[in-house]
Amino acid sequence: MAGRIQDRVAVITGGASGIGRACALRFAEEGADVVVADLDETRGLETVAAVTASGRRSTFVRTDTSREADCEALAEAAVAGFGHVDILVAAAGISHALYVSGQGTGEVGADREAAMLLNKPTEYWEKVMAVNLTGVMMTDRAIARRMVASGRPGSIINIASGAAKIPLPGAADYCVSKAGVWMLTKVLALEVARFQVRVNAIGPGFIETPMTEGMRADEERARAIVNSTPLGRLGLPIDIANTALFLASDESSFFTGEIIFPDGGLFTG
Repeated sequence: MAGRIQDRVAVITGGASGIGRACALRFAEEGADVVVADLDETRGLETVAAVTASGRRSTFVRTDTSREADCEALAEAAVAGFGHVDILVAAAGISHALYVSGQGTGEVGADREAAMLLNKPTEYWEKVMAVNLTGVMMTDRAIARRMVASGRPGSIINIASGAAKIPLPGAADYCVSKAGVWMLTKVLALEVARFQVRVNAIGPGFIETPMTEGMRADEERARAIVNSTPLGRLGLPIDIANTALFLASDESSFFTGEIIFPDGGLFTG
Protein backbone atom coordinates (compact mmCIF):
# COMPACT_ATOMS: atom_id res chain seq x y z
CA MET A 1 0.00 0.00 0.00
CA ALA A 2 1.39 3.39 -1.02
CA GLY A 3 2.18 5.88 1.68
CA ARG A 4 0.67 9.33 2.00
CA ILE A 5 3.78 10.97 0.51
CA GLN A 6 4.97 8.01 -1.55
CA ASP A 7 8.14 8.61 -3.59
CA ARG A 8 8.32 12.31 -2.72
CA VAL A 9 11.59 13.93 -1.73
CA ALA A 10 11.74 15.78 1.59
CA VAL A 11 14.49 18.07 2.86
CA ILE A 12 14.52 18.41 6.65
CA THR A 13 16.76 20.88 8.45
CA GLY A 14 17.52 20.14 12.08
CA GLY A 15 17.03 16.52 11.06
CA ALA A 16 19.59 15.05 13.46
CA SER A 17 17.37 15.16 16.53
CA GLY A 18 14.08 16.19 18.08
CA ILE A 19 11.29 17.31 15.80
CA GLY A 20 13.42 17.16 12.67
CA ARG A 21 14.45 13.55 13.26
CA ALA A 22 10.87 12.55 14.07
CA CYS A 23 9.72 14.11 10.79
CA ALA A 24 12.41 12.25 8.86
CA LEU A 25 11.39 8.88 10.27
CA ARG A 26 7.66 9.51 9.95
CA PHE A 27 8.00 10.72 6.38
CA ALA A 28 10.03 7.64 5.48
CA GLU A 29 7.27 5.45 6.92
CA GLU A 30 4.90 7.14 4.49
CA GLY A 31 7.11 6.54 1.47
CA ALA A 32 9.34 9.62 1.21
CA ASP A 33 13.05 9.83 0.51
CA VAL A 34 14.75 12.19 2.95
CA VAL A 35 17.63 14.65 2.83
CA VAL A 36 18.78 15.22 6.40
CA ALA A 37 20.43 18.60 7.03
CA ASP A 38 22.09 19.50 10.32
CA LEU A 39 25.31 20.71 11.92
CA ASP A 40 25.63 17.48 13.90
CA GLU A 41 27.04 14.97 11.44
CA THR A 42 27.16 12.05 13.87
CA ARG A 43 23.51 12.19 14.82
CA GLY A 44 22.54 13.25 11.31
CA LEU A 45 24.05 10.06 9.91
CA GLU A 46 22.18 8.09 12.58
CA THR A 47 18.94 9.56 11.23
CA VAL A 48 19.99 8.66 7.69
CA ALA A 49 20.70 5.09 8.79
CA ALA A 50 17.27 4.83 10.39
CA VAL A 51 15.59 6.11 7.23
CA THR A 52 17.48 3.73 4.95
CA ALA A 53 16.72 0.84 7.32
CA SER A 54 13.03 1.50 6.60
CA GLY A 55 13.68 1.02 2.89
CA ARG A 56 13.80 4.63 1.72
CA ARG A 57 16.73 6.59 0.28
CA SER A 58 18.43 9.17 2.44
CA THR A 59 21.54 11.32 2.60
CA PHE A 60 23.11 13.77 5.02
CA VAL A 61 24.20 17.31 4.14
CA ARG A 62 26.04 19.24 6.81
CA THR A 63 24.30 22.61 6.91
CA ASP A 64 24.56 25.80 8.91
CA THR A 65 21.24 27.41 8.02
CA SER A 66 22.46 30.82 9.16
CA ARG A 67 24.83 30.79 6.15
CA GLU A 68 23.29 31.56 2.77
CA ALA A 69 25.91 29.52 0.94
CA ASP A 70 25.04 26.46 3.02
CA CYS A 71 21.33 26.82 2.30
CA GLU A 72 21.97 27.07 -1.43
CA ALA A 73 24.38 24.12 -1.31
CA LEU A 74 21.77 22.05 0.53
CA ALA A 75 19.16 22.75 -2.13
CA GLU A 76 21.64 21.96 -4.90
CA ALA A 77 22.68 18.70 -3.23
CA ALA A 78 19.06 17.62 -2.83
CA VAL A 79 18.27 18.22 -6.50
CA ALA A 80 21.53 16.64 -7.67
CA GLY A 81 20.97 13.54 -5.55
CA PHE A 82 17.23 13.04 -5.93
CA GLY A 83 16.21 15.03 -9.02
CA HIS A 84 13.82 17.45 -7.31
CA VAL A 85 12.40 18.48 -3.94
CA ASP A 86 8.72 18.11 -3.06
CA ILE A 87 8.74 18.91 0.68
CA LEU A 88 10.75 21.09 3.03
CA VAL A 89 10.56 21.01 6.81
CA ALA A 90 12.55 23.95 8.21
CA ALA A 91 13.05 22.64 11.74
CA ALA A 92 16.56 23.95 12.52
CA GLY A 93 16.42 26.35 15.45
CA ILE A 94 17.84 27.36 18.81
CA SER A 95 16.18 28.41 22.05
CA HIS A 96 18.84 31.00 22.85
CA ALA A 97 22.23 32.14 21.64
CA LEU A 98 24.28 29.67 23.69
CA TYR A 99 22.14 26.63 22.90
CA VAL A 100 23.95 23.58 21.54
CA SER A 101 21.78 20.55 20.82
CA GLY A 102 22.78 17.44 22.70
CA GLN A 103 24.79 19.26 25.35
CA GLY A 104 22.00 19.91 27.83
CA THR A 105 22.15 23.67 27.31
CA GLY A 106 18.45 24.19 27.74
CA GLU A 107 18.83 27.50 29.58
CA VAL A 108 21.07 30.52 29.18
CA GLY A 109 21.86 30.18 32.86
CA ALA A 110 20.43 30.17 36.32
CA ASP A 111 20.30 34.00 36.40
CA ARG A 112 17.01 34.80 34.71
CA GLU A 113 17.72 38.52 34.89
CA ALA A 114 20.63 38.05 32.51
CA ALA A 115 18.17 36.74 29.91
CA MET A 116 15.89 39.77 30.12
CA LEU A 117 15.90 42.12 27.16
CA LEU A 118 17.36 44.99 29.21
CA ASN A 119 20.43 42.88 29.94
CA LYS A 120 20.73 40.64 26.89
CA PRO A 121 23.79 41.33 24.70
CA THR A 122 22.88 42.45 21.20
CA GLU A 123 25.00 39.69 19.70
CA TYR A 124 22.84 37.11 21.49
CA TRP A 125 19.74 38.62 19.91
CA GLU A 126 21.39 38.62 16.49
CA LYS A 127 22.47 34.97 16.80
CA VAL A 128 18.92 33.80 17.53
CA MET A 129 17.53 35.87 14.65
CA ALA A 130 20.20 34.55 12.30
CA VAL A 131 19.29 30.94 12.96
CA ASN A 132 15.57 31.05 13.75
CA LEU A 133 14.37 33.67 11.27
CA THR A 134 16.94 34.56 8.63
CA GLY A 135 18.01 30.92 8.45
CA VAL A 136 14.44 29.79 7.86
CA MET A 137 13.99 32.47 5.20
CA MET A 138 17.16 31.45 3.36
CA THR A 139 16.29 27.77 3.55
CA ASP A 140 12.74 28.43 2.32
CA ARG A 141 14.03 30.62 -0.50
CA ALA A 142 16.66 28.16 -1.67
CA ILE A 143 14.22 25.24 -1.78
CA ALA A 144 11.33 27.31 -3.19
CA ARG A 145 13.53 28.40 -6.08
CA ARG A 146 14.14 24.76 -7.00
CA MET A 147 10.46 23.87 -6.58
CA VAL A 148 9.43 26.68 -8.91
CA ALA A 149 12.14 25.78 -11.45
CA SER A 150 10.98 22.15 -11.49
CA GLY A 151 7.37 23.06 -12.24
CA ARG A 152 6.22 20.59 -9.60
CA PRO A 153 3.88 21.45 -6.72
CA GLY A 154 5.56 21.64 -3.35
CA SER A 155 4.96 21.97 0.37
CA ILE A 156 7.12 24.09 2.67
CA ILE A 157 6.61 23.63 6.41
CA ASN A 158 8.22 26.03 8.85
CA ILE A 159 8.60 25.12 12.51
CA ALA A 160 7.59 28.20 14.49
CA SER A 161 6.43 27.97 18.13
CA GLY A 162 3.58 28.72 20.46
CA ALA A 163 5.92 31.51 21.55
CA ALA A 164 5.06 33.21 18.24
CA LYS A 165 1.89 34.46 19.94
CA ILE A 166 2.62 34.19 23.68
CA PRO A 167 5.27 36.53 25.17
CA LEU A 168 7.75 34.78 27.45
CA PRO A 169 9.84 37.04 29.72
CA GLY A 170 13.51 36.30 29.24
CA ALA A 171 12.98 34.91 25.75
CA ALA A 172 12.33 38.04 23.70
CA ASP A 173 14.69 37.00 20.91
CA TYR A 174 13.11 33.55 20.64
CA CYS A 175 9.54 34.89 20.70
CA VAL A 176 10.22 37.57 18.12
CA SER A 177 12.08 35.18 15.83
CA LYS A 178 9.20 32.70 15.88
CA ALA A 179 6.61 35.44 15.34
CA GLY A 180 8.72 36.44 12.36
CA VAL A 181 8.58 32.89 11.03
CA TRP A 182 4.78 33.05 11.22
CA MET A 183 4.68 36.25 9.13
CA LEU A 184 7.36 34.93 6.77
CA THR A 185 5.16 31.91 6.20
CA LYS A 186 2.15 34.03 5.28
CA VAL A 187 4.03 36.37 2.94
CA LEU A 188 5.92 33.60 1.14
CA ALA A 189 2.69 31.61 0.79
CA LEU A 190 1.13 34.49 -1.15
CA GLU A 191 4.21 34.96 -3.30
CA VAL A 192 4.55 31.35 -4.46
CA ALA A 193 0.91 30.25 -4.55
CA ARG A 194 0.78 30.80 -8.32
CA PHE A 195 3.43 28.10 -8.68
CA GLN A 196 1.37 25.61 -6.61
CA VAL A 197 3.89 25.73 -3.80
CA ARG A 198 2.17 25.78 -0.40
CA VAL A 199 3.79 27.30 2.70
CA ASN A 200 2.51 26.58 6.20
CA ALA A 201 3.86 26.66 9.73
CA ILE A 202 3.59 24.64 12.92
CA GLY A 203 3.67 26.27 16.35
CA PRO A 204 4.49 23.51 18.85
CA GLY A 205 3.85 23.82 22.56
CA PHE A 206 6.29 22.27 25.03
CA ILE A 207 7.73 19.16 23.37
CA GLU A 208 10.09 16.55 24.82
CA THR A 209 13.15 17.35 22.72
CA PRO A 210 16.80 18.19 23.47
CA MET A 211 15.82 21.87 23.37
CA THR A 212 13.56 21.49 26.41
CA GLU A 213 15.96 19.22 28.32
CA GLY A 214 17.00 21.96 30.73
CA MET A 215 13.42 22.94 31.45
CA ARG A 216 12.38 19.33 32.01
CA ALA A 217 15.28 18.81 34.42
CA ASP A 218 13.65 21.36 36.72
CA GLU A 219 10.90 19.16 38.17
CA GLU A 220 8.93 22.06 39.62
CA ARG A 221 8.93 23.96 36.36
CA ALA A 222 8.11 20.89 34.29
CA ARG A 223 5.23 20.04 36.62
CA ALA A 224 3.86 23.58 36.33
CA ILE A 225 3.88 23.36 32.53
CA VAL A 226 2.16 19.98 32.52
CA ASN A 227 -0.43 21.21 35.01
CA SER A 228 -1.17 24.25 32.83
CA THR A 229 -1.60 22.12 29.71
CA PRO A 230 -5.25 21.08 29.34
CA LEU A 231 -4.32 17.67 27.89
CA GLY A 232 -2.09 17.07 30.92
CA ARG A 233 1.21 16.13 29.29
CA LEU A 234 4.15 17.45 27.34
CA GLY A 235 4.08 16.90 23.61
CA LEU A 236 6.21 14.32 21.85
CA PRO A 237 8.20 14.81 18.63
CA ILE A 238 5.84 12.39 16.87
CA ASP A 239 2.95 14.77 17.61
CA ILE A 240 4.68 17.43 15.54
CA ALA A 241 5.84 14.96 12.89
CA ASN A 242 2.25 13.84 12.34
CA THR A 243 1.19 17.47 11.94
CA ALA A 244 3.99 18.03 9.44
CA LEU A 245 2.94 14.89 7.57
CA PHE A 246 -0.57 16.29 7.18
CA LEU A 247 0.83 19.55 5.79
CA ALA A 248 3.20 17.67 3.48
CA SER A 249 0.47 15.42 2.09
CA ASP A 250 -2.36 16.02 -0.35
CA GLU A 251 -4.75 15.95 2.59
CA SER A 252 -3.84 19.60 3.17
CA SER A 253 -3.95 20.61 -0.50
CA PHE A 254 -6.12 23.68 0.22
CA PHE A 255 -3.96 24.89 3.12
CA THR A 256 -1.43 27.67 2.58
CA GLY A 257 -0.29 30.60 4.70
CA GLU A 258 -1.62 28.90 7.83
CA ILE A 259 -0.15 28.00 11.21
CA ILE A 260 -1.25 25.02 13.31
CA PHE A 261 -0.61 24.93 17.06
CA PRO A 262 -0.18 21.37 18.43
CA ASP A 263 0.17 22.43 22.06
CA GLY A 264 -2.23 20.33 24.12
CA GLY A 265 -4.46 23.37 24.55
CA LEU A 266 -1.74 25.36 26.34
CA PHE A 267 -2.02 28.44 24.16
CA THR A 268 -5.74 28.27 23.43
CA GLY A 269 -7.38 31.68 23.15
